[in-house]
Order: sequence, then C-alpha cells, then structure tokens
Amino acid sequence: MRIHTETVHFRADQKLLAHLEEKLQKLDHFFDRIVDAKVILKLENAGQVKDKIVEIQLNVPRGRLFHKESAKTFENSIDAAVKALTRQLKKYKDQRRRAA
Repeated sequence: MRIHTETVHFRADQKLLAHLEEKLQKLDHFFDRIVDAKVILKLENAGQVKDKIVEIQLNVPRGRLFHKESAKTFENSIDAAVKALTRQLKKYKDQRRRAA
C-alpha cells in the first residue's frame, strides 16, 4: 500500500511518520487490496487549545473509505482513526462477499 502524507501548519518528524506507517500497514491484515492511503495531518488552533486532526482516506477497489479524527496528540488521533477504518474495512469486505 502506498501512503501519501500531507501536513498543514507544521512539519512532521520521523517518529510520527513511522508511527503512522506502522498503524496503516496493519490494515493490510484485514483487507489486502487497499490501493493507497492519503493522510492529512493538521494543527488546529481553537482558542488556547491546539487540537491535532488526522484525516485518512483509503482507496479500495470500487470504493473509498474516509475517517476524520481529532485528539490532543497525533498518536491518539491516528490510533482512533485506524480503529474506525478497521471497522469500515471489515464492513466493506463483508458487503463485497455478499454481493459476489
């Protein structure tokens, strides 16, 4: 799976990118036909609290899965988004089996 990462309002360090790639590679265990993943990491300034936003879009055959998550750290945002995408992938895979 190819992973395209884009950052907004900051520069991501290697540790964060390694964490992101490690989590996204685990999605291949649930569905091995993921074409690619587009990830957008954002810093949002809402008052004094800076929220970390992660948007992940997975391109799969005949479809696209998307999830947006916000948390206090990028690691928590990534973990929650991958967990949600895991559920979506399982549902997508089940629907594909029923249609075939």
